[in-house]
Amino acid sequence: MPREHLASRTSVFNESVIREMTRLALLHGAMNLAQGYPDFPAPDFIKQAAIDCINADINQYAITWGSPRLRRAIADKNRRISGLDLDPDREITVTCGATEAMMCAMLAIIEPGDEVIVFEPFYENYVPDAAMSGAELVFVTLRGEDFLFDPVELRRAFSAKTKAIIVNTPNNPSGKVFTHDELQQIAALCQEFDTLCITDEIYEHILYDHHEHVSIATLPGMYERTITISGLSKTFSVTGWRLGYMIAPAHLSNALRKVHDFLTVGAPAPLQEAAAIAIEQADSYYPELRAMYGHKRGLLLNALREAGFHCHQPQGAYYIMADFSDLGFRGDDTAFAHHLIEKVGVAPVPGSSFYKGTAGSTMIRFTFSKSEETLLEAARRLGGM
Repeated sequence: MPREHLASRTSVFNESVIREMTRLALLHGAMNLAQGYPDFPAPDFIKQAAIDCINADINQYAITWGSPRLRRAIADKNRRISGLDLDPDREITVTCGATEAMMCAMLAIIEPGDEVIVFEPFYENYVPDAAMSGAELVFVTLRGEDFLFDPVELRRAFSAKTKAIIVNTPNNPSGKVFTHDELQQIAALCQEFDTLCITDEIYEHILYDHHEHVSIATLPGMYERTITISGLSKTFSVTGWRLGYMIAPAHLSNALRKVHDFLTVGAPAPLQEAAAIAIEQADSYYPELRAMYGHKRGLLLNALREAGFHCHQPQGAYYIMADFSDLGFRGDDTAFAHHLIEKVGVAPVPGSSFYKGTAGSTMIRFTFSKSEETLLEAARRLGGM
């Protein structure tokens, strides 16, 4: 028998479905409403900050866990917005995007066989993160138009084997913003079962209709057991800069930093300094960001509903889950996504890529993180289905 040279963990997951849809969009000339990156410019103030930092010859390694100025800016922002009093020297770690931060968190806390609870629909990275860290995922389904969890089902998911729960709010792909009451229920179970919480808050500043973002780390008894992940990519439309960060108490941060050090050493030094400047100046920018995406949300929601989709109105983030079961298409969500790309000229993501089971088989995800011109052209094409 020939020797197997590949690690078995790589057989558990495939390439990113989202990025596959982007490649197909490019191949067929479709409007790319699949991958959540903006096709419009980043704000001038963050671009100018990056230019200035590069011209200042900030070219060498930053401190592994992040430039002091950026960590201070993150700490100050959290103090103003959430009331957390953070130690930037011991409790904040800058990473190469929120993607690396999640992988760091999993590798730092998981022993093979530990169980991790994930709500579905889930961001697709969580499955390969679990495979690479050895975690066993336990899924709790968000149901109905408001993507609510069943408290009984959630409690049943917890056990002595539960090492952590992942909470993504505002949620990708559903647009759900977890309420204070929902987070309190999760917090109570974490404390009862001595479980950690990894919270993915990358869309924390993109909210609609008076919904408020609550970080679970601010709830009583939760800071000491929470790893909070966020970043710059979505807020400042710089997904290619790969700047994320983790907030955690020192006893957790020590392990997170060791993993981060040997995964990537550090994030790009000049961009870290530019990010610090951007965060320092951004308090007046956040309302503008929400208003901009609120307008884009309306454009795409109207287009999808007029085309015959049944859509949940997202409370946050910049995605819409659309049910196509009333359109008479015979086939699954993957076939329908390919049909839209090849025949209609609009690229979505199949809903099944966000579910372990079959709940997403009549759904597809669209992003409205695009220019008005892109969204209007996508609307025109959808109108001709």
